[in-house]
Amino acid sequence: MSATEAGAGLRRDELAAFLRSRRSRLRPADVGLPDGVRRRTPGLRRQEVAQLAGMSIDYYIRLEQRRGPHPSRQVLTALARALMLDRDEREYLFRLAGESTPAVPGPSRQVAPGVRHLIDAMVETPAYVVDAKYDVLAWNRSAVHFVGDLSTVPASDRNMIRWMFRRPDGDRHWDDPDALRFARSSVADLRAAYGRYPGDRSIAELVTELLGTSPRFARWWADHEVEVRRRIVKRVTHPGFGPLEFECQVLHLAESDQRLIVYVAEPGSPTHGVFRRLGAHVEPATGAAGSGAPEPASPVTAVR
Repeated sequence: MSATEAGAGLRRDELAAFLRSRRSRLRPADVGLPDGVRRRTPGLRRQEVAQLAGMSIDYYIRLEQRRGPHPSRQVLTALARALMLDRDEREYLFRLAGESTPAVPGPSRQVAPGVRHLIDAMVETPAYVVDAKYDVLAWNRSAVHFVGDLSTVPASDRNMIRWMFRRPDGDRHWDDPDALRFARSSVADLRAAYGRYPGDRSIAELVTELLGTSPRFARWWADHEVEVRRRIVKRVTHPGFGPLEFECQVLHLAESDQRLIVYVAEPGSPTHGVFRRLGAHVEPATGAAGSGAPEPASPVTAVR
């Protein structure tokens, strides 16, 4: 390896082994190719990978044989597509080649069916899913009593951080230390997402909007705090159920970079009793989370 390649961080042995392993796990049918004649070894042939990636077979063979030029970002992107790499594998491929990871276009808005089934099954636990921008993507029927019936709200306005900072600076909500910590940590988490998705227009537009409408948001944004949200204890006064106290657990879904937000009450507590009563009146879900939920008397913006 030349000094230039060593400085660039290209790890030829690991790159060649990784390409071979990813090629061997794929079947022709996985990438839309016919099975053809019997194969002596599992996986795609080298010429098939080269064809899918739009490169010469000789160039690809040299990569698997730990020789040839340093692969460009365009070549790596084509290989990641041809080998059907997921996000973690794609990042690993770029690191092996000594390249910075390409920017992800934007937060994922697709909620996995298993996650939807999970929150629907949590009938005694309010739960909802947000993306990295804090758009609410899915929710169960217990959560309706705390975030409102979002099926009646346009998808473009289902953003938790926008809800928070619609309150004027003089609102009594901002006198609550827990509410302040919750909101400030959300701003820090939004800044972390802003850094992860530099090309995402919707995040940039949300930040620009809030900088112009909320002096408090603008002050906190200027602090440049970066923090991925963690659990927090919340104490709220619900108009229908009175004072409630629960842990707001934030569970990170690594594959989609989404958050599953769950309200967890201490067993035997008055709040736990309220959640159990809510669960007793929640009908089993019949479709996607968040659909067909009963509308509460009024949305509880304090719990957001």
